[in-house]
Amino acid sequence: MSGDIRVLVADDHSVVREGIRHVLAGAPGFAMVAEAATGEEALALAQRHRPDVVVLDISMPGGSGLQVVGQLRELVPQARILILSVHDDTEYVVESVRAGAHGYLRKDTTPAELRQAIRAIHEGGAFFSPQVARHLTAAIREHPAPAAGLEALTARERDVLVRIARGLTNKETAAELGISSRTAEAHRDSLMKKLGIRTVAGLTRFAIEQGMMKDT
Repeated sequence: MSGDIRVLVADDHSVVREGIRHVLAGAPGFAMVAEAATGEEALALAQRHRPDVVVLDISMPGGSGLQVVGQLRELVPQARILILSVHDDTEYVVESVRAGAHGYLRKDTTPAELRQAIRAIHEGGAFFSPQVARHLTAAIREHPAPAAGLEALTARERDVLVRIARGLTNKETAAELGISSRTAEAHRDSLMKKLGIRTVAGLTRFAIEQGMMKDT
């Protein structure tokens, strides 16, 4: 239905995919638009269906979940990513977030919590089950990560950054690059998160300091 949160589920166990399908069907506001059993399928189906949210297992054939997260953020940056995994070790959690995941749940989560998580990240927030959140908090306290530099940006993010520094709006950036306004906005959000910069003025200053405006 129009207005539903469009969800792609990627897990190599059919029983898990079927379970999630029933969970989403049990409440209004969700539409499961595709399901994948491998990382390659997840990437192909995400590009085809352009889901709002991808529920992704971190351990699947055809590329690790972490690799798939990074590729999804590049190919369909408007999609929000929720990891659903049996693993909740600190390393898995931290690396998933660094790769671009917006939430992380254990597979023993309740149906209500899964729906809550999907809604939360679709609305622009983050969602972590309590045990996962404790791991993440502890890791941040022990090893605070420095803001990323220019080398952490994708080619498309650099294109968007240059246009932000030139003063272009999301709509104008989208027109120049041949992408949607929503995708341009998603790239802008990603830039701010990666660089630890929260304002357009800050992004502009960063671009100038990195010598990105010399040829524009």
